[in-house]
Amino acid sequence: MNATELPVGPLLAGVLVALTAYAAIGAYAGKLGTGKAVVTASIRATVQLIAVSAVIVAVLRHGLLTVAFVTLMYVVATLTSARRVAENWSAWWIPAAAIATGVVPVLVLLLASGLVPLRGISVVPIAGILIGGAMTATSLAGRRARDELRTRHGEYEAGLALGLLRRDAALEICRPTAATALVPALDQTRTVGLVTLPGAFVGVLLGGASPVQAGAIQLLVLIGLLAVEVAAIIVTIEGVCASGRV
Repeated sequence: MNATELPVGPLLAGVLVALTAYAAIGAYAGKLGTGKAVVTASIRATVQLIAVSAVIVAVLRHGLLTVAFVTLMYVVATLTSARRVAENWSAWWIPAAAIATGVVPVLVLLLASGLVPLRGISVVPIAGILIGGAMTATSLAGRRARDELRTRHGEYEAGLALGLLRRDAALEICRPTAATALVPALDQTRTVGLVTLPGAFVGVLLGGASPVQAGAIQLLVLIGLLAVEVAAIIVTIEGVCASGRV
């Protein structure tokens, strides 16, 4: 085994079980109410990564399969965020529009510029990072907008009484706090290299690239994520306020 390989076997399984138990017990002891969610998320991640590992080679070698796989990531991200944006699936179009609006222009720019080669092995991880960032921003923005409209419903009604349209009254409540959904991406970008070395940097470095190349790719990913998430947040807030989903 070389320095970049992880031994897959009983030792890895034992450590993963221990980490899951540690997180679940901590959530239970802290009365966070997420102990079960930690366990189920860990199990799902294990099953999904085993499945992806089994098919990823075929996916990366065929253009149509690559497109299908990226589409699958987009659909799953949309459905995941839909549960945060509204209490039922009827608002699925909000995260669908938000994620697509954020990801598509940035991904097209990266591919058209040639900075990301039009090959499955390059497209899939970059698209996954961008879709994941858009999903997180959409979920945070949608959930915060719902909470604001509920807790400050009196102010919303006051806006309507003053003659504001429903969308405009809702935006007055939601827009000031919308930027909080961008805080994780901003903090990660501001502290990169000082607090953490993100996955793209480490992965490229372990793959044999120079530190300069790894840093350039990570910079491209981080700033791309900022662009993706800003667009996704704006569309999410507009969608929630226009639809009245609370």
